[in-house]
Amino acid sequence: MAAETQTELTTVYQVKGMTCGHCEGAVSGEISALPGVTSVTAVAKTGEVTVVSTAPLDREAVRAAVDEAGYELV
Repeated sequence: MAAETQTELTTVYQVKGMTCGHCEGAVSGEISALPGVTSVTAVAKTGEVTVVSTAPLDREAVRAAVDEAGYELV
């Protein structure tokens, strides 16, 4: 009996307003709380947030999470 493997998707978002490690943590924390998210890497210097998830994420849910952290999804 073969084990079912789950494919992970990687999506890169552009977030405006991050300037430091605290910003990265705030954005990562909010996005990490979304269902299906397995990892988040935010880089303030580039504004890029790389999200790995088990299914495609709703862009509006990601936008709401970024807004909650106090930043803007571009």
